[in-house]
Amino acid sequence: MPSADQTSWDAAVRHLYRDAYAYVATGPRRHEDWTLDVLAVMARVPDPRGWARIDDGAPEPESSGRPVHPFAVHPPEYVAPRLQEIDRDSAENLLLALTEEGCTLSNLRYFDESPDELRAMARTILARYGDGATYHTNVSKQGSAPGTLDFTLDRLGYNPLSVYTEDCGLVIVSDAELGLFWTFADY
Repeated sequence: MPSADQTSWDAAVRHLYRDAYAYVATGPRRHEDWTLDVLAVMARVPDPRGWARIDDGAPEPESSGRPVHPFAVHPPEYVAPRLQEIDRDSAENLLLALTEEGCTLSNLRYFDESPDELRAMARTILARYGDGATYHTNVSKQGSAPGTLDFTLDRLGYNPLSVYTEDCGLVIVSDAELGLFWTFADY
């Protein structure tokens, strides 16, 4: 996997999630139990590299006094079983599905770029975390093989972690960093 530089990574993140109500952030990996790092990133720890962050929930008045908004406050014991490991190809597709509400690859029609160009942006995002990263999601569009997601399925299932009626996300865990890519909708 090619490495990512700040300019290309920031550009990919800002472009893909420009129309989503999103939370995209990376924090340091400090714990063996990485769900503790998930909670820290939800609470807005600084990016260890100072790279782009998208935090659409931060400026809302109702989030005042709740540092994890739009996420709900949960202990690690609640979060851990709601995040299932997926493979890298599913993580790439999920990054693209998260570009709008509904968590579907039909969202790609809203972009001027080709699907291949958009996939290259998703691969740039994943490259930051390296070849040894693992990928976890609260989305349950289970494919035919274990650890895969099937975006041809009409139904959307997820384990909610936020205050919204729909929240879908990806956690990327490397030895040094943990990234959260999450979108929200309220119907």
